[in-house]
Amino acid sequence: MIAHSWFLADPATTDRWAEGLAAVLPSNFFYIALQGSLGAGKTHTVRALLRALGEQGAVRSPTYTLLEDYALPNHRVVHMDLYRLGDAQELEYLGIRDLLAEPLTLITEWPQRGEGALPPADLHIALSIEPEGGRSATVTAYSASAVDVLEKWRANSSF
Repeated sequence: MIAHSWFLADPATTDRWAEGLAAVLPSNFFYIALQGSLGAGKTHTVRALLRALGEQGAVRSPTYTLLEDYALPNHRVVHMDLYRLGDAQELEYLGIRDLLAEPLTLITEWPQRGEGALPPADLHIALSIEPEGGRSATVTAYSASAVDVLEKWRANSSF
């Protein structure tokens, strides 16, 4: 396990930061858990990542649908927002078992609400609002593939 923190001064910095992740993201199954308070930048981060991976269409927040699926040129990304999830077992209705068996990137906002139905995260991203402005992002890698991703991401970051 390793961790690294970044200061994200503004939305443009967050976009560049997410582009850095997109550049090193594997196309096999990889699970990213995003945590942070309301307004911390979770959905903005996912939108920037999807744009960097080639999404040209609308990137909707899955706050009400719980799940949005994106078939991109070199990745399949499933974005879940579990804020409104009543019980982790509701993920069974979304076909979570089938999703977890496929080569895709799973990105989950509010992952603690899916505890017990979701696997351990490869990469955990904690976002927080800084009192002086901007956001801080602490990224922790829990799997061998995530350690590799985080090391490459850090090496390629210019801020």
